Amino acid sequence: MKVGVLTGGGDCPGLNAVIRSVVRKGIQEYAFDFVGLRDGWLGALEGNVVPLDISRVRGILPRGGTILGSSRTNPFKHEDGLRRIEDTLAAHNVDALVVIGGEDTLSVATELSHQGINLVGVPKTIDNDVFGTDYTFGFDTAVGVATEAIDRLHTTAESHMRTLVVEVMGRHSGWIALHAGIAGGGNVILIPERPFDIDQVCAWVQSRFKINYAPIVVVAEGAVPKEGQMILKDQTLDEFGHVRLSGIGEWLAREIEGRTGKDARTTVLGHIQRGGTPSAFDRWLATRFGLHAVDAVRDGDFGVMVALRGTQIIRLPLAEATAQTKRVNPSLYDEFEVFFG
Repeated sequence: MKVGVLTGGGDCPGLNAVIRSVVRKGIQEYAFDFVGLRDGWLGALEGNVVPLDISRVRGILPRGGTILGSSRTNPFKHEDGLRRIEDTLAAHNVDALVVIGGEDTLSVATELSHQGINLVGVPKTIDNDVFGTDYTFGFDTAVGVATEAIDRLHTTAESHMRTLVVEVMGRHSGWIALHAGIAGGGNVILIPERPFDIDQVCAWVQSRFKINYAPIVVVAEGAVPKEGQMILKDQTLDEFGHVRLSGIGEWLAREIEGRTGKDARTTVLGHIQRGGTPSAFDRWLATRFGLHAVDAVRDGDFGVMVALRGTQIIRLPLAEATAQTKRVNPSLYDEFEVFFG
């Protein structure tokens, strides 16, 4: 059997660990042949296919990014997208695909599976918002980066007695903001699942200044105020129809400064959260996902996604995994409100 591997969407720490795991087990235990599709679904559309063997995946475990490249290409936005993908797979005698990606990449995989293409999904996103899995790889690394940044910003905030607003990734889900905000001792944490009251935010900020501490506000990029719309720098859309987010942090800093009379600055972590060496946990989880994904290919169990439930790796239908986004439960957010202000 010949198996294709592709990585789609934003780059993410741990992608190379999955590729390595899939190829190593597939060749050593099942005698599969492997190819990689360059730049995600774009490579599938354009026939950009490269060989994959054990020598090509040697040494990539600790590397960030993806050796196969990635893109946010939606093949269904391109003319004859399905036929072109089918032609690529046929031309290279690919029998099945291992698709590594987040909600958009896996939504494409779901539709392709309905169209008869044999594939298995692996959930990847630093946002941790893929439904059906307790964690996605990349999330732990992103939280670690954000937490370290918050730790460092505390000393600057206190030295100058100013508010520091830290904007982290999280379009629809506030998992990074909540985890990093709590781990880093943030005084205000704002997430997309809970529209915030700017007056309450300023009250929390003021309460910190009253006890001679400088507040840290941690905000997910998709958080919105109760009375307004999402704060955006850029109104352009990607091929999946998503707005390119950013701007809420700067808006918050301006509002806080204007309402409290205290200096406020913004730090936008942006792509720093995506890059660099994956954490030990992300390497471990990505490796397990890869091992179980190639097992699913061996079993002919297509149209599924591997997922973490507790300590076990399970399989669930891709259609179930992509039907909704995993969001922060309000009760979990409420647990931590005692630390606000």
